[in-house]
Amino acid sequence: MRLGVDLGGTKTEIIALGDSGAEILRRRIATVRDYSGTVQAIAGLVAEAEKQLGLRGSVGLAIPGTVSRLTGLIKNANSTWLNGKPFARDLENVLGRPVRLANDANCFALSEAADGAGAGCGVVFGVILGTGTGGGVVVNGQVVGGAHGIGGEWGHNPLPGMTAEEWREAPACYCGQRGCIEQWLSGPALAEDFKRHEGRAHPDWTAEEIAPSQAPEAQAAMDRWMERLGRALASVVNILDPDAIVLGGGLSNIERLYRDLPPIVERHAFTPEAPSRIVKNRHGDSSGVRGAAWLWAL
Repeated sequence: MRLGVDLGGTKTEIIALGDSGAEILRRRIATVRDYSGTVQAIAGLVAEAEKQLGLRGSVGLAIPGTVSRLTGLIKNANSTWLNGKPFARDLENVLGRPVRLANDANCFALSEAADGAGAGCGVVFGVILGTGTGGGVVVNGQVVGGAHGIGGEWGHNPLPGMTAEEWREAPACYCGQRGCIEQWLSGPALAEDFKRHEGRAHPDWTAEEIAPSQAPEAQAAMDRWMERLGRALASVVNILDPDAIVLGGGLSNIERLYRDLPPIVERHAFTPEAPSRIVKNRHGDSSGVRGAAWLWAL
């Protein structure tokens, strides 16, 4: 049995997968927003799951950050109470077994590569398009974390091929750079771009309101967003040449993506033979917790 835990900003979820990968248990609780409380809450979820099922399992954890290869401490976590803490070590001490941790975007990619929309593919690039813009790489069933644990973090590359207008507008990013992909392609970034260009009548529209709208100004904003997404993914295609690009996050529900995006990527990438395969996730917001469980092989 494999246990996966997804530590989110508002909820913490546990799932148990049987040997076939089928879900046999799932439970959610509100996320505890302090360090020691988080450790104890996760230990409690594991203990309760194992008691209910009468089995002991491996434990994988999806976190909104990564583990420093140098120090073993958590870094770059949105759940800031984790940063600088030996989270993996403390969990292992409490649980009495090894624990595997990975970034939540990597877990998303792993889940979709294991038994989701990218199943059977050798190279999968998983993309999160939501409040932020994240990514994860899976090659032959293994997450590619990299030397510094930042493999797949395409959101902090600069947007490729920026026009003169885009250079002038390039938004500042919290990482200290300007024009990062995340600042063009996240949901809040789409809303800000709409507001800059066409938002006089609807200055408070969110991405969820812009994307389905047939208003000309909303369609213009979506056309810009799609073109930028195509450029950004083309740079990934030229490096990884993935068998599948799996889209997740709230913006992955835009149906025109799967019709209109592949030819845009093909136009910008070095792929004259056929468009890249771009698919919607199969497991939705369950992919993070499922991927955490899949961090352990059978």
